[in-house]
This record gives sequence, structure tokens and C-alpha cells, in this order.
Amino acid sequence: MSHEEFPTQNPAVVTCGLPYANGDLHIGHLRTYVGGDIYSRSLRKLGQETAFVSGSDMHGTPVAVNAEKEGVTPEEFALRHHEKYQATFPRFNIDFDNYGHTHDETNTELTQEIVQTLEAEGYVYEKEIPVAYDPDADQWLPDRFVEGACPYCGAHARGDECDEGCGRHLEPGEIENPTSTLTGNPAEYRERQHKFFAVSDLQEYLQEFINRVEGTSNAQNQPREWIEGELQDWCITRDMDWGIDYPGEEGDDLVLYVWVDAPIEYISSTKQYSERVGSDVFDWEQAWKESGDIVHIIGRDIIQHHTVFWPAMLKGAGYTEPRAVMASGFITLNGKGFSTSRNRAVWADEYLDEGFHPDLLRYYLATNGGFQQDVDFSWSKFQERVNSELVGTVGNFLYRSMLFAYRNFEGTPDAEVSEEVEDRIQQAIDEFGAAINDYSIRESGNAAVRLAQFGNEYIQRNEPWKLTDEDPEAAAQVIRDCVQIAKAVAVIFQPVAPAKMQALWEQLGEEGLVADTDIDDALAAPPASFGEPEALFEKIEDERVEALNEKLAERVAATESESDESEEDADERMADDADLEPIAADRISFDEFQNLDLRVGEVLSAEGIDGADKLAKLTVDIGVEERQIVAGIKQLHDLSELPGKKVIIVANLEKAELFGTESNGMLLAAGDQADLLTTYDDATPGTKVQ
Repeated sequence: MSHEEFPTQNPAVVTCGLPYANGDLHIGHLRTYVGGDIYSRSLRKLGQETAFVSGSDMHGTPVAVNAEKEGVTPEEFALRHHEKYQATFPRFNIDFDNYGHTHDETNTELTQEIVQTLEAEGYVYEKEIPVAYDPDADQWLPDRFVEGACPYCGAHARGDECDEGCGRHLEPGEIENPTSTLTGNPAEYRERQHKFFAVSDLQEYLQEFINRVEGTSNAQNQPREWIEGELQDWCITRDMDWGIDYPGEEGDDLVLYVWVDAPIEYISSTKQYSERVGSDVFDWEQAWKESGDIVHIIGRDIIQHHTVFWPAMLKGAGYTEPRAVMASGFITLNGKGFSTSRNRAVWADEYLDEGFHPDLLRYYLATNGGFQQDVDFSWSKFQERVNSELVGTVGNFLYRSMLFAYRNFEGTPDAEVSEEVEDRIQQAIDEFGAAINDYSIRESGNAAVRLAQFGNEYIQRNEPWKLTDEDPEAAAQVIRDCVQIAKAVAVIFQPVAPAKMQALWEQLGEEGLVADTDIDDALAAPPASFGEPEALFEKIEDERVEALNEKLAERVAATESESDESEEDADERMADDADLEPIAADRISFDEFQNLDLRVGEVLSAEGIDGADKLAKLTVDIGVEERQIVAGIKQLHDLSELPGKKVIIVANLEKAELFGTESNGMLLAAGDQADLLTTYDDATPGTKVQ
């Protein structure tokens, strides 16, 4: 692994968190897979040798539970979903180099080999622990077969996770007041021998690792509570039939915990890719055992697994540690959480069945907010982004400039690119490279959109339609520049909108695939001739959105009165889905309200406070002065994106000291996800909120 800027001399592996083979995909699930696809395409664009891999997570108790309900085997149940995922991802132009699953022979063998290595290195030991047991069913109750209260926060918890409260990973025996999900009866704890991975032996390593791992700030900050505190060892076996058997005779009645074999699929899938294309094309052992640059792209609910357990396993078994972990926020729907049980979701198949192009959703997911921030989806917001940016900015520039070139020059005019345009394209190239090295998928896409915006301004400023008669040479220069910008947009925007940019590539008269171009090809001369272009993007009409909103509302209303979300997976439940707090009964007077001095501020800088998991230090301009304010937003916002944002602060709050840092004011935000309050229009810093 290196920490050099991409592209490096090392092979890179980009992975996405494995989808759990337990249900249909909705657009919330697609965020990390679209993000991974864009990032891997972007690395290749920079000239980086890259493999993009993932696979279906086939094991674990939810699969076993749901398979039993359907009266089929867990393997049959999981394979059905795996095959559906395999078919769905390509429909969204998500192009894995290899997509396997955790139950195949490669992953089974590699998982057992890695566990045997950990055991040989002294990192695995046996210990007697309390395990939930259902005496009526005469069965042990691993993970999702048991539910009860979280010992840390008291919230309802299921199996190995407090999925309705603090989100902590839970070890067997930790759930309080356990209940069997098989019979609904109280469970009892019985002593049982299980295998443990001595994560605590690697605590010093993990403390060093978390300080050098790259990616999103939430992936770097969230795990510190575990790594810097009393790190617990990890039970890696379960009492069930479905899973990968623990290697050796001692473990013949145990299977490995799903979070052991699931991340090993990253290695297995890379190995399968190498075996298919040859090690001369991509060498999985060099990537995973010598000097690879490994980038994991995941949801934020599995940060702990990828920054604590997984790097510890890799270190103990002698594999390459991750270079970066990028953790995304969740997708909400019209401001509320997705709910599978209430059918409050936009399903992947549904989106395609509505006839929308996949590249439109790819753009929306990639550029609508920072990657680690929650993003709200609504058909109206989707329409606005498509119409204003893809149609109004990118599509408008491409069509008008290429149509003018075709009608007046039958293609690219015979002229050299101007210095101004060459410099602007180089700027876009630099912005693209900087975004990828900063792990900002949004900014990599915005680099191309800003270039198209410049193109619109350039053609409007120079008005070539007025120059064709007055100064044909000047007109040719302007259009030559515009065609070059169009080609540059095709190259730079291809990772985000691969199919649409391939269509543009062909309209430009280019041969081959735009996917095969390097970033510097943005400045290569376009073909001398091309045909009449067609519009790449179509406007979404209001009537269409109204119909979609009505259809969604009717579907949600039809199921709203049905059972609650007790059968949802944790990664499908959003914090925003909780009931709203009731309005306070005690009222305040208008005079009391006026005692609050609420002001508009502009964030000048934002940085995390060392050693504090949640706290960030902001410098805010409130017109009459600059204030330092401490706010608990470190894990909820990309701090690098806050400068320039308008916020609302309580200016007359008493000063306080938080984690050794003075705070002179309070930042206002909504909800547990700290949705920052801002202004509708461009209010001046210092303006009083009334």
C-alpha cells in the first residue's frame, strides 16, 4: 500500500460492501455501488491499474430465518437473490470486474485458510461463553434468532447489533432479556465453547492504522471509540448449520460468523478475476499480499467492521491493509427513511420500469451532496437536478455547439484550440484528479459539469452565429474550442454517465470506447467530421413527476397501517424514520423569544477536534465579527465542504468550553443527523433572524 497520489505503480482494488442476499434492491442500496463504479472508472481514467469487485453475502441468520419461512434451503433462497443482483447491477451500468458470492468454493477455501493462519499465529483461542438457547425448540439462538434489550443503551436489539439504538456490535450473550424469534418465548443463556479472534492483541496496530487510513472522515473518526478504548475480542463462530464450517475437527459443529467470511470475499472475488484474465493482466496476490492500494466503499452502518475487525484480520493473516475506506450516508425518501415493510421505497426495478435512463440516477446519487452525508430522494428533486444540470447545462451546451459545428463546418473546424480553452480544460482535468485523490465522487462529476457551464458561457460570450458572416475565421475558432470542450466533457464525465458519454463519443465521430480513454485524451484533437447530433438528455415534465408522486403516495398509504418495521434489516432503517417528538406543552412569550439573538453566519473554516469523536471547531463570520463555535457534527458532515455555507447561530449564548476548546455561540441544526439550518436566499452574514 502507498499513500502516493493516484495513479500509483501499485494495483488498486475497489470494493463495495456485499449486498445481503435477503431482499430486493432499492435506490438507497445503489448509492455505494454506483459510487464504487464511478470511483473505479475514475481511477482507470487517471491511468491506475484497477480491479472493481464485490459479491453477494450469502450467510448469516437472516437468510436462514427467511429461508425457513419460505420452506426452502438457505442456499436456494440466497442464490435466488444473488442471481437477481447479478442481473440488476449491469442495468445501472455498474460494471464489476468480478461479482461472486461468499458460498462459492473460492471463498470457502480462502476463508478457512485465513482462519487457520490466524490460529497458527496465535490470534484465535477458545472460550466458554453464555449463548442464548430456546428450550422449547431445543435449539441454540445465534444472532437474529434472538432479540432483547441492548446492554449499552437499552434500545431494542437483534442478535449481533443494536440496530434501533446506539448501533453497536453485540457479542453473543450480551443481549438482555433475550427472547427467541423461533417461538416468541423467553430464551435462556447456557454455557458453550466458542472461538475468539484476539483483536485486543492488535490494538496498538489498529491505533496506528486508523491514523493513516484515507477516505471519508466518518470512517476515520467513528471507530476511535472502540480502538482507543478497551478493545474487546471477537467471537468468530456460531451455532448453526448455514455458513462456512470452522476449519479442523474441533469446529465440526460450528460455522464461522458471517462477518469473517463476508469481507474475505473481496479477496476471493479479486482472485477469481485474476484467474479469469491472467495474472499478467491483474495479479491478485500482488494487490492483496504485497503492495496493493485497497479502497473499500461502504455504508456508514458497517464502518466498525471495515476499520476494526477487517484490518485486524488482514494484519494477523499477513495481507495488505486498506488504503482507504469511504463510508456513505443514507438515502431518505421525501425526508423520511426507506421502509421495506411499508413499501416506502423507490425500487431499483421500479426506477428502470418507469423508463428513466440509469445515468440520470447515477448523476443524482453521485453529486447530490457529499458522499458521507445523507441524501434525500424525491421525484421533484430528481426532476430539478436532471432538468437544470443535465438538460440545461450539460445537454444544452453539447447540442447547441455540436449542431452549430455540423451545420456550418460539417464537423470540427480547421483551427487550433485557443489558449483560454486549453487552460480551462486542463483546469477540469486537474480538478478531476484532485477529487479522486480527495475521495470526492461528487467533485469528480462536478468537474465536468462546471466545464460544460464554462462552455455555455464561452459560446454565449463569443456569439459565433454573429461571426459567421462578419469574421468566419473567428467563428471557426470559437466552434473549434466548443467541440474540444465537448470532447473533454465526454472523457471527464464518462465515469458518472458512461452510456450517455459513449453516445456523445460516437456523435463526435470518435472510434472505440470512451471508457478506454485516459484523462489527457480530453485535450486530443476531435475528428474532422461528424454527423448531426441528437439531444442526449430529455426534460422531465411536471405531469410525469406528479403522477410518480401520486403513485408512490398511494402505495405507501396502502401499507402504512400494516405491521411495523420489526423485520427490516438495520441497513434499511434510517434515523429519520423514528416518530417525531411531540410539541412541547409549555409555551414561551414573544418577549422571551426575542431574547434570543439568532444571526446568519457564513462558515469560514471547519476542522475536527483531535481526540473528540463528534466535535468540530468552526470559524463563523457573523458580520460584525468572526466567532469560534464548537458543534457535534464531526461524523455527520464532510467538514471540508462547509466553508462558504450559510448557517444560523445563537449569538448571545454564554461561552462554553468543550473538550478544551472555547465555543462562542451555538450552531442550529435539525434532527439526529444535524441537518444544518440555512437561508433560502443570499442573506448577509450578521442578518438577524426574526
